[in-house]
Amino acid sequence: HVLGMGRRFASATEAVTRFYEEDPSMTDQYMDSFVIADAGGPVGTIEDGDGVVFFNFRGDRAIEISRAFEEPDFAEFDRQRVPRIFYAGMMQYDGDAKIPKKYLVEPPTIGNTLGEYFCANKITSYAISETQKFGHVTYFWNGNRSGYIDRNLEKYEEVESDRITFDLKPWMKAGEITDRVVAAIASGSYKFIRLNYPNGDMVGHTGMVPAIRIAVEAVDLCLQRVLKAVEKAGGIAVVTADHGNADCMWTEKNGKRSPMVAHTLNPVPFIVKDYSGANRFRLSGVDKPGLANIAATLCVLLGFQPPGEYEPALLELVP
Repeated sequence: HVLGMGRRFASATEAVTRFYEEDPSMTDQYMDSFVIADAGGPVGTIEDGDGVVFFNFRGDRAIEISRAFEEPDFAEFDRQRVPRIFYAGMMQYDGDAKIPKKYLVEPPTIGNTLGEYFCANKITSYAISETQKFGHVTYFWNGNRSGYIDRNLEKYEEVESDRITFDLKPWMKAGEITDRVVAAIASGSYKFIRLNYPNGDMVGHTGMVPAIRIAVEAVDLCLQRVLKAVEKAGGIAVVTADHGNADCMWTEKNGKRSPMVAHTLNPVPFIVKDYSGANRFRLSGVDKPGLANIAATLCVLLGFQPPGEYEPALLELVP
């Protein structure tokens, strides 16, 4: 709220109510930007001498807005004016780049990540997604750190997402991601490849069930291509997720049914298909398996001993 530009309303309640009246299929995240204003113009624009605290913990979008407020030479868009303010984040979202410079809570130290372990063992890797989830296979994967761990061993590729509501194009960039992954597998240049298909999550958030079906079908088709490429290469495929969304699309409240656009709490799959035939694996007997066990499991599948501080692997090698 620096420039005070946008459609004007007397209150946030009026704005949200009006948007839903104008488009009953609207969901909050797709509302246009708006400004609270009175007869004198926009109310509460950020001015010189103000203090601004960004209070989200998640780093990807936080880094973007922090850069816009702090960087003297900012080229991502025309800021038009930059108020001289005291800006702080809830935490420092990128410790390497020092973004933001001031913060309230010391960020957690995430050391000995799987990416660091792979690089230390000279494992070549390839990471890809489209813009919506590119940070998940890079920044978050690397323990909230931007950039490469070892550029000589890693390659990151981002396919630019369309700037639309994804129910209008539910296949998103799954085809383009798959083309590049299949080529990367066939190249034989990488020991470990990770990819993220955002379709189920991003289209799931729209609540548009016909589009969500198409999104899931698109991922099914693309995953089939990836698995065939892994089979041809004699590799191992792992398919998993960190939460649900498209798996449950309806909710009921007070007897009224409405689309469910939030993440679900259902268990996620963890599927391993070994096309190599080189080894035999068995379940290790972890009582309560979860995402924390995946890092060690990937180490085992690649033939490495997981670091001692990792949660136990879900699989073990059969002697």
